[in-house]
Order: sequence, then structure tokens, then C-alpha cells
Amino acid sequence: MFRGNAPARIDDKGRLKVPNAFRFLLETKYGRELFLTSVSGEYVRIYPMPVWLELEQKLGDMPSTHPAKLRFLDRVNYFGQIAELDTQGRVLIPMAGDVDVLGQVRYLDVWNHDRFLTKLQREPYTDDDARALSEFGI
Repeated sequence: MFRGNAPARIDDKGRLKVPNAFRFLLETKYGRELFLTSVSGEYVRIYPMPVWLELEQKLGDMPSTHPAKLRFLDRVNYFGQIAELDTQGRVLIPMAGDVDVLGQVRYLDVWNHDRFLTKLQREPYTDDDARALSEFGI
């Protein structure tokens, strides 16, 4: 399970060295093959390929004309690319500078640091959020 935040920096060649906090689990549980994508273009989502394949299976079970499915696929395919960790645990990311790598249970999100702080301020955690999560025992 990916959890927590690990600050990182995209190097001059556009490579993210996946932080060790996530790299060990990524390589030992899932392997080096990845699917990188986004639904908004604001961040990069890194799916271990086995996790992405499970998601594709669920999408395949949906009706082919379902509007939400089509909008989702339009975006993940537009922003998507297959990638692989190199031997030093790096992957090419279409970003630059300081980033935050966030564990999201089964995948990682990579955000520009300043953009993520702005998002946190723009979208505060509310009492309604707490109530919604409590319905799931969280």
C-alpha cells in the first residue's frame, strides 16, 4: 500500500527518481512497468501496470457508450503513456522542478509542489467530507 508524501525533484532530463519510500514496494510487489496518466493534466498519476490492467478490466465491463467511461478514457489516453523504471528507479515525467509524490493506496500522484499547496487551500477538508467517510467506517 502506497501511503504518505515524499518530496522529490524532477531532474534536468525530466526524470523523477521514485522516492525509496515507494520504490521498494513498487518494484517488489508490482514490477517496473508503469502507466502514467492524468485526468486533468494538473498532476501525473503513476499506476503500477498490474493495477492499471485491473482498472482496464473494470472499464471493459462497462457499456462501451457510457458517457463517464468515454470522458475518462479520452483523458487518460490523451495524457497516458507506458513507462518503465530504469535501474536507478527513475521514470520520465512531463513536469519540472520540485514535486510532491503522494501515496494513494494503489498508485502514486506526482504534483508540482506549489500547485499542490494551492489545491489544498482551494479544496479544504470539510465536515461533509468527514461525514461521507464515516459512512465507510473511516
